Amino acid sequence: MLIDTHCHLNIIIKDSFDTPLADGFEKAAQALITEALASDVTTLINVGTSAVESANCVKIAQAFPSCFATLGTHPNDLTVTWKDDIKFYQDLIAQHPQLIVGIGEIGLDYHYPQYDKKRQYAGLEAQITLALDHNLPIVIHTRDAGQDLLTVLEHFKTDTLRGIIHCFSEDMSFAQRALDLGFMLGIGGPLTYPKNIVLREVFTTVPLESIVLETDAPFLPPQEFRGKKNSPAHIRTVAHYLAGLRDCSYDEVARVTTHNAQTLFGLLKA
Repeated sequence: MLIDTHCHLNIIIKDSFDTPLADGFEKAAQALITEALASDVTTLINVGTSAVESANCVKIAQAFPSCFATLGTHPNDLTVTWKDDIKFYQDLIAQHPQLIVGIGEIGLDYHYPQYDKKRQYAGLEAQITLALDHNLPIVIHTRDAGQDLLTVLEHFKTDTLRGIIHCFSEDMSFAQRALDLGFMLGIGGPLTYPKNIVLREVFTTVPLESIVLETDAPFLPPQEFRGKKNSPAHIRTVAHYLAGLRDCSYDEVARVTTHNAQTLFGLLKA
Protein backbone atom coordinates (compact mmCIF):
# COMPACT_ATOMS: atom_id res chain seq x y z
CA MET A 1 0.00 0.00 0.00
CA LEU A 2 1.00 3.60 -0.61
CA ILE A 3 0.10 6.95 0.94
CA ASP A 4 -0.13 10.23 -0.92
CA THR A 5 0.97 12.60 1.83
CA HIS A 6 0.21 15.76 -0.15
CA CYS A 7 -2.55 16.22 -2.69
CA HIS A 8 -5.37 18.65 -3.39
CA LEU A 9 -8.49 16.74 -4.40
CA ASN A 10 -10.38 19.83 -3.26
CA ILE A 11 -8.75 21.77 -6.10
CA ILE A 12 -8.94 19.05 -8.75
CA ILE A 13 -12.71 18.59 -8.47
CA LYS A 14 -13.74 22.22 -8.94
CA ASP A 15 -13.08 25.03 -11.38
CA SER A 16 -11.81 27.84 -9.17
CA PHE A 17 -9.65 28.44 -6.10
CA ASP A 18 -10.98 29.49 -2.72
CA THR A 19 -14.57 28.49 -3.35
CA PRO A 20 -16.51 26.00 -1.25
CA LEU A 21 -17.10 22.54 -2.64
CA ALA A 22 -20.44 22.30 -4.41
CA ASP A 23 -23.16 19.82 -3.48
CA GLY A 24 -22.46 16.48 -5.09
CA PHE A 25 -18.66 16.83 -4.99
CA GLU A 26 -18.47 13.26 -3.73
CA LYS A 27 -18.91 11.72 -7.19
CA ALA A 28 -15.86 13.43 -8.67
CA ALA A 29 -13.79 12.77 -5.56
CA GLN A 30 -14.80 9.11 -5.51
CA ALA A 31 -13.57 8.63 -9.08
CA LEU A 32 -10.10 9.89 -8.13
CA ILE A 33 -10.01 7.84 -4.94
CA THR A 34 -11.03 4.70 -6.83
CA GLU A 35 -8.36 5.35 -9.46
CA ALA A 36 -5.77 5.79 -6.71
CA LEU A 37 -6.81 2.59 -4.94
CA ALA A 38 -6.36 0.66 -8.19
CA SER A 39 -2.72 1.85 -8.08
CA ASP A 40 -2.16 0.70 -4.45
CA VAL A 41 -2.77 4.18 -2.98
CA THR A 42 -4.93 3.49 0.05
CA THR A 43 -4.69 6.81 1.93
CA LEU A 44 -4.78 10.42 0.76
CA ILE A 45 -3.93 13.50 2.78
CA ASN A 46 -5.53 16.63 1.32
CA VAL A 47 -3.53 19.70 2.22
CA GLY A 48 -5.05 23.10 2.90
CA THR A 49 -3.74 26.34 1.40
CA SER A 50 -6.31 28.80 2.76
CA ALA A 51 -9.21 28.85 5.20
CA VAL A 52 -11.72 27.97 2.48
CA GLU A 53 -9.59 25.21 0.99
CA SER A 54 -8.75 23.81 4.43
CA ALA A 55 -12.47 23.55 5.15
CA ASN A 56 -12.89 21.77 1.81
CA CYS A 57 -10.18 19.28 2.82
CA VAL A 58 -12.06 18.53 6.03
CA LYS A 59 -15.29 18.08 4.09
CA ILE A 60 -13.63 15.46 1.87
CA ALA A 61 -12.25 13.69 4.94
CA GLN A 62 -15.74 13.60 6.43
CA ALA A 63 -17.04 11.91 3.29
CA PHE A 64 -14.27 9.34 2.72
CA PRO A 65 -12.56 7.15 5.36
CA SER A 66 -9.41 6.94 3.21
CA CYS A 67 -8.90 10.71 3.32
CA PHE A 68 -7.48 13.00 5.98
CA ALA A 69 -6.92 16.76 6.09
CA THR A 70 -4.35 19.33 7.04
CA LEU A 71 -5.18 22.97 7.74
CA GLY A 72 -3.05 25.92 6.77
CA THR A 73 -2.60 29.15 4.89
CA HIS A 74 0.06 29.08 2.19
CA PRO A 75 2.55 31.99 2.42
CA ASN A 76 1.28 33.39 -0.89
CA ASP A 77 -2.31 33.31 0.39
CA LEU A 78 -1.81 35.22 3.64
CA THR A 79 -4.03 38.30 3.58
CA VAL A 80 -4.40 41.20 6.00
CA THR A 81 -6.96 39.10 7.86
CA TRP A 82 -4.74 36.02 8.21
CA LYS A 83 -5.13 35.99 12.00
CA ASP A 84 -8.79 35.11 11.47
CA ASP A 85 -7.59 31.95 9.72
CA ILE A 86 -5.81 30.81 12.89
CA LYS A 87 -8.98 31.10 14.95
CA PHE A 88 -10.90 29.24 12.24
CA TYR A 89 -8.33 26.43 12.29
CA GLN A 90 -8.53 26.20 16.07
CA ASP A 91 -12.27 25.72 15.81
CA LEU A 92 -11.94 23.07 13.08
CA ILE A 93 -9.41 21.11 15.13
CA ALA A 94 -11.78 21.14 18.10
CA GLN A 95 -14.64 19.91 15.91
CA HIS A 96 -12.77 17.26 13.88
CA PRO A 97 -9.72 16.02 15.80
CA GLN A 98 -9.74 12.59 14.17
CA LEU A 99 -9.80 13.96 10.62
CA ILE A 100 -7.15 16.69 10.92
CA VAL A 101 -3.64 15.27 10.97
CA GLY A 102 -1.40 18.28 10.41
CA ILE A 103 -0.93 22.00 9.86
CA GLY A 104 0.02 23.03 6.35
CA GLU A 105 0.92 23.94 3.90
CA ILE A 106 2.75 26.76 5.56
CA GLY A 107 6.14 28.33 5.01
CA LEU A 108 8.04 31.07 3.18
CA ASP A 109 7.94 31.94 -0.52
CA TYR A 110 10.11 34.72 -1.94
CA HIS A 111 9.65 33.75 -5.58
CA TYR A 112 7.10 36.33 -6.67
CA PRO A 113 7.82 40.07 -6.61
CA GLN A 114 6.41 42.26 -3.84
CA TYR A 115 6.01 39.43 -1.34
CA ASP A 116 5.34 40.57 2.22
CA LYS A 117 8.19 39.08 4.23
CA LYS A 118 6.97 40.40 7.56
CA ARG A 119 3.51 38.91 7.04
CA GLN A 120 4.94 35.59 5.87
CA TYR A 121 7.11 35.34 8.99
CA ALA A 122 4.23 36.19 11.29
CA GLY A 123 1.87 33.75 9.59
CA LEU A 124 4.41 30.95 9.63
CA GLU A 125 5.30 31.43 13.28
CA ALA A 126 1.64 31.56 14.34
CA GLN A 127 0.85 28.37 12.45
CA ILE A 128 3.88 26.54 13.86
CA THR A 129 2.67 27.56 17.30
CA LEU A 130 -0.79 26.23 16.45
CA ALA A 131 0.74 22.89 15.45
CA LEU A 132 2.82 22.66 18.62
CA ASP A 133 -0.20 23.55 20.77
CA HIS A 134 -2.10 20.60 19.26
CA ASN A 135 0.88 18.25 18.85
CA LEU A 136 0.45 18.11 15.08
CA PRO A 137 3.13 17.85 12.39
CA ILE A 138 3.62 20.69 9.94
CA VAL A 139 3.78 20.60 6.14
CA ILE A 140 6.34 23.12 4.95
CA HIS A 141 6.38 24.97 1.64
CA THR A 142 9.60 26.82 0.81
CA ARG A 143 10.63 28.56 -2.40
CA ASP A 144 13.68 30.79 -2.76
CA ALA A 145 13.69 31.10 1.04
CA GLY A 146 15.55 28.02 2.25
CA GLN A 147 17.98 29.54 4.72
CA ASP A 148 15.39 31.82 6.32
CA LEU A 149 13.02 28.87 6.61
CA LEU A 150 15.62 26.75 8.41
CA THR A 151 16.36 29.63 10.78
CA VAL A 152 12.69 29.82 11.76
CA LEU A 153 12.44 26.06 12.25
CA GLU A 154 15.60 26.02 14.36
CA HIS A 155 14.11 28.77 16.54
CA PHE A 156 11.07 26.56 17.21
CA LYS A 157 13.03 23.34 17.70
CA THR A 158 11.46 21.16 20.39
CA ASP A 159 11.00 17.44 20.95
CA THR A 160 7.54 17.67 19.37
CA LEU A 161 8.38 19.82 16.32
CA ARG A 162 8.16 17.56 13.29
CA GLY A 163 6.84 17.55 9.77
CA ILE A 164 7.63 17.38 6.07
CA ILE A 165 9.61 19.63 3.78
CA HIS A 166 7.06 19.42 0.97
CA CYS A 167 8.20 19.14 -2.65
CA PHE A 168 11.81 19.04 -1.52
CA SER A 169 14.01 20.89 -4.01
CA GLU A 170 17.10 21.87 -2.04
CA ASP A 171 20.60 20.39 -1.79
CA MET A 172 22.15 17.81 0.52
CA SER A 173 23.30 20.42 3.05
CA PHE A 174 19.74 21.68 3.46
CA ALA A 175 18.45 18.10 3.61
CA GLN A 176 20.80 17.23 6.45
CA ARG A 177 19.79 20.28 8.48
CA ALA A 178 16.13 19.40 7.95
CA LEU A 179 16.72 15.79 9.03
CA ASP A 180 18.60 17.01 12.10
CA LEU A 181 15.50 19.02 13.03
CA GLY A 182 13.39 15.87 12.81
CA PHE A 183 11.76 16.58 9.46
CA MET A 184 11.03 14.18 6.63
CA LEU A 185 11.50 15.00 2.97
CA GLY A 186 8.50 14.84 0.65
CA ILE A 187 9.09 13.89 -2.97
CA GLY A 188 6.93 13.38 -6.02
CA GLY A 189 7.03 13.98 -9.76
CA PRO A 190 10.01 16.39 -9.82
CA LEU A 191 12.29 13.49 -8.86
CA THR A 192 11.74 12.14 -12.38
CA TYR A 193 12.51 15.37 -14.27
CA PRO A 194 15.71 15.07 -16.32
CA LYS A 195 17.27 18.31 -15.04
CA ASN A 196 16.95 17.42 -11.34
CA ILE A 197 20.32 15.71 -10.93
CA VAL A 198 21.02 17.20 -7.48
CA LEU A 199 17.58 16.14 -6.29
CA ARG A 200 18.24 12.56 -7.32
CA GLU A 201 21.57 12.63 -5.49
CA VAL A 202 19.78 13.72 -2.32
CA PHE A 203 17.14 10.98 -2.55
CA THR A 204 19.76 8.35 -3.27
CA THR A 205 21.71 9.41 -0.17
CA VAL A 206 19.21 10.16 2.62
CA PRO A 207 17.77 7.25 4.61
CA LEU A 208 14.57 5.78 3.21
CA GLU A 209 13.20 6.19 6.74
CA SER A 210 13.31 9.97 6.17
CA ILE A 211 11.27 10.00 2.94
CA VAL A 212 7.54 10.26 2.29
CA LEU A 213 5.84 10.20 -1.10
CA GLU A 214 3.51 12.88 -2.45
CA THR A 215 1.96 14.03 -5.70
CA ASP A 216 0.91 17.64 -5.05
CA ALA A 217 -1.90 16.74 -7.48
CA PRO A 218 -3.11 18.39 -9.67
CA PHE A 219 0.38 19.91 -9.93
CA LEU A 220 3.84 18.51 -10.80
CA PRO A 221 3.06 15.20 -12.52
CA PRO A 222 5.87 12.67 -13.14
CA GLN A 223 7.86 13.10 -16.34
CA GLU A 224 5.80 10.63 -18.36
CA PHE A 225 2.63 12.58 -17.57
CA ARG A 226 4.01 16.10 -18.07
CA GLY A 227 1.44 18.41 -19.62
CA LYS A 228 -1.43 16.55 -17.94
CA LYS A 229 -3.20 17.05 -14.64
CA ASN A 230 -1.52 15.09 -11.86
CA SER A 231 -3.42 12.47 -9.85
CA PRO A 232 -2.85 10.64 -6.53
CA ALA A 233 -2.67 7.42 -8.56
CA HIS A 234 0.75 8.55 -9.79
CA ILE A 235 2.29 7.90 -6.37
CA ARG A 236 2.99 4.40 -7.67
CA THR A 237 5.05 5.85 -10.54
CA VAL A 238 7.12 7.84 -8.04
CA ALA A 239 7.59 4.78 -5.82
CA HIS A 240 8.84 2.67 -8.72
CA TYR A 241 11.20 5.44 -9.82
CA LEU A 242 12.61 5.85 -6.30
CA ALA A 243 13.13 2.10 -6.01
CA GLY A 244 15.14 2.08 -9.24
CA LEU A 245 17.15 5.08 -8.11
CA ARG A 246 18.06 3.45 -4.80
CA ASP A 247 18.49 -0.05 -6.25
CA CYS A 248 15.94 -1.54 -3.90
CA SER A 249 12.54 -3.15 -4.39
CA TYR A 250 9.28 -1.34 -4.98
CA ASP A 251 7.86 -3.28 -2.03
CA GLU A 252 10.53 -1.89 0.28
CA VAL A 253 9.87 1.68 -0.84
CA ALA A 254 6.12 1.18 -0.39
CA ARG A 255 6.49 -0.42 3.04
CA VAL A 256 8.95 2.08 4.52
CA THR A 257 7.46 5.30 3.11
CA THR A 258 3.98 4.19 4.15
CA HIS A 259 5.16 3.47 7.69
CA ASN A 260 6.91 6.86 7.76
CA ALA A 261 3.69 8.64 6.82
CA GLN A 262 1.56 6.60 9.21
CA THR A 263 3.90 7.39 12.08
CA LEU A 264 4.27 11.08 11.31
CA PHE A 265 0.55 11.76 10.88
CA GLY A 266 -0.64 9.40 13.61
CA LEU A 267 -2.52 7.20 11.15
CA LEU A 268 -1.60 3.95 12.91
CA LYS A 269 -4.08 4.86 15.61
CA ALA A 270 -6.60 6.65 13.37
